[in-house]
Amino acid sequence: MNQNNFLISYYGVIATMCLGRGKRALYKLKNLCKSPQTFSHLVFSFNMIKSSFATSIFLASLGLVLAHGGVTSIAIGGKTYQGWQPFLGASNQATAGRPYSSYDPILNPVASTMHCNDDGTAGSNQQTLTIAAGQTITSIYSQWTHAEGPYTVYLAACPDAGCTSVNTATAKWFKIYELGLISGTVYAGKWANGLLMANLKWDTAIPSNLKPGNYLIRWETLALHQSNTPQFYPECAQLQVTGSGTAFPTSEYLVSIPGAWKASDPGVTIDIYGEAAKTQTTYIIPGPRIYPGFTGVDNTTPVTSSAPNTTPTSTAAPITTTAAPPTTTTPSTGGAAQYAQCGGKGWTGATACVSPYKCTLLNEYYSQCL
Repeated sequence: MNQNNFLISYYGVIATMCLGRGKRALYKLKNLCKSPQTFSHLVFSFNMIKSSFATSIFLASLGLVLAHGGVTSIAIGGKTYQGWQPFLGASNQATAGRPYSSYDPILNPVASTMHCNDDGTAGSNQQTLTIAAGQTITSIYSQWTHAEGPYTVYLAACPDAGCTSVNTATAKWFKIYELGLISGTVYAGKWANGLLMANLKWDTAIPSNLKPGNYLIRWETLALHQSNTPQFYPECAQLQVTGSGTAFPTSEYLVSIPGAWKASDPGVTIDIYGEAAKTQTTYIIPGPRIYPGFTGVDNTTPVTSSAPNTTPTSTAAPITTTAAPPTTTTPSTGGAAQYAQCGGKGWTGATACVSPYKCTLLNEYYSQCL
């Protein structure tokens, strides 16, 4: 194999194995350059292969490029705090972020590290961030490369003494946010992870009536770009929530992680490139439903979600709701049609909907006629 063919094969591996298939793979490869870290890895990989043309260098640099992403900073009230940095080692990282091992995915849906991508213990210099109930917390990513899949956020209560002594493997989690298939089909639709890929951050409101106390927060991206191979990316942090609320989920909304889903559950192991996916407009987000007693949270998104768990280690039968159809049009009478986008950060199109539909805010970046 000559050098040119080797380079072609190298980037072919990146585009097909890591990113997906066809035109969408090329689009994602282009978007990798939005991340300075990933772009530098690509340049490093190219130069090293060009200069040495050695298999060992190829494998090492490929590992760098395939690093997918994780929460590396946290913002509250306009202030940004350092998150856990998995490549800096465990010593003396003063952050509210819980330790996690790498940017690589967890491939086993019931892996023992599924809770927070580590053994569950706090860092040696563990911190806690204070946030008011109803306030927004922003998870910030240095890189994210996969557009297909849902984004979910969980909390777990800790003792009055705080969360530092809590092993996250023993926590009982409840979901406060979820967004999956926003519009279109499973094969070619708009997903929550696509918004994350474009913006490298996610805003989540803490329930405004949540009971004050110490909590773990867990962000999870589930990447579905590889057929029948779900990739989980969970990260956690410690919070102290202030306020005067009294709301807390009942037991059927509390789950253990791992145990809240399994490989055979709908929405976990799927083929987004199969024929069925080309017409499928529903998607079931793994895990429990959001506790309906919360206020100030977005639990009405037009995606399919599982019903509340009857036990912490099993998933009940899903509710079936329908995501937006694959195509929409704007009528000549004015206003966006049902399921069409009608707002969001940077949106310049129609902001009103045809009757009887209303422009519904799903998140900062996307509003839809529902």
